[in-house]
Amino acid sequence: MHNAKKEAQISVEYLVIIGFVTIITIPLIIIYYTFTQESNEEIASTQISQIAKKIVDAAESVYYLGEPSQTTLRVNIPNNVLLANLSNYEVVFKVKTRSGVVDVVQSSDVNITGSLPTNKSTYLITIKAESNYVNIAYR
Repeated sequence: MHNAKKEAQISVEYLVIIGFVTIITIPLIIIYYTFTQESNEEIASTQISQIAKKIVDAAESVYYLGEPSQTTLRVNIPNNVLLANLSNYEVVFKVKTRSGVVDVVQSSDVNITGSLPTNKSTYLITIKAESNYVNIAYR
């Protein structure tokens, strides 16, 4: 009988220890998950901002070099891009975040037309000078 009480006490102590570990572990997992999500969104927004800046810099460069100058950029589009738009003198990306949709806009001194990808992948973007504008295409 004395042995059964000792075994029961040990079992209860183990359950208490496991309960404390669980109570401590769950908030840590939630904090880690939240932090990684916020970091991923920040990294994606920074990537999109750098891509837009590279496109504008390359477009201005080939435009001022004149027709038929062209260059190619290799870019990695992250998965939370909803829209990519070239509207005259701007490169606009709409990026989905937990707080809503954010516009990443980069202005240009030259007229830009064409299209940009929105799906997550690596693309080759061709930037070609035309007579009065710069044409952008991807593959």
